Amino acid sequence: MDPQDPTSPFAPPSNGAQSNAPPAGPAGHPSYVFLAVVAVFSLAADIASKTWAEKRLDGFPGIVNVWKDHIAFVLAKNKGGAWGLLQTTSENVRRPFFLLVSLAAIAFIVTLYRRLLPSQRALRWGLPLVLGGALGNVFDRIRYGHVIDFIDVHLILKGRDHHWPTFNVADVAICIGVGLMALDMFTSKRPRMEPGLSQRLAEPVPAVAPAGPPAETKP
Repeated sequence: MDPQDPTSPFAPPSNGAQSNAPPAGPAGHPSYVFLAVVAVFSLAADIASKTWAEKRLDGFPGIVNVWKDHIAFVLAKNKGGAWGLLQTTSENVRRPFFLLVSLAAIAFIVTLYRRLLPSQRALRWGLPLVLGGALGNVFDRIRYGHVIDFIDVHLILKGRDHHWPTFNVADVAICIGVGLMALDMFTSKRPRMEPGLSQRLAEPVPAVAPAGPPAETKP
C-alpha cells in the first residue's frame, strides 16, 4: 500500500484538511495577561467594596437595606471559612491553615490555567474569577486575621426566614468561577478521532516485496 496514495489510511493530511486535534505549542495556550487582568479586576472590586463597607457600616445603625426583608448590607468579621468553618478554632491554628489552603488553591489555578485548550472558554473565565476572589480573602486574612463580609441575604418562603451566611464580593467571584468550571466540565467535548480511523490503523500493513531484476523466463 502506497503511503502517498490519498486514499491510504497512512497518507499525511492534505493542506486543506482540518484536524480535530487541539492546537499544540505556546500559541494554543491561554495568555497569562488575561488571567491577570480578570483576577486583578475581581480583586480591586472586592477591596473597594470592603473599604466602603468598613467606612459606611461600622457604627449606628450599621445597616443599609437594599431590598427590604431580602437583601441588606451589614458589616461582619468572619474569622473562619465558608459557613463559619473553624470559627472557634485557635488563631494560631486557623490563620496558618487558611493561608496554606489559599496559597495551594492559587498555585493549582495558575497551573491548570496554563493547560487549558482554546475551546474551554467557560473555564478560561472561571479560573481567573476564582483566583481574584481567593486573593481578596487572603488579603483580608493577612491584613486583619479575618475576612470582611457585608452582603446579607434573606429569603422568606411560606412564612419562614431562610438566612444565607453573610458574604462579600470575593465570594461572589468564587461562586461564579466555580459555576463556570462546572459548566465546562459538563459541556466540554474531547477531540474525536475520525470515524473508522482507529480500525484502519489497526489493520496490518501488507508486506511489500523488495524490488529486484525481472525474473528470466525459460523458452
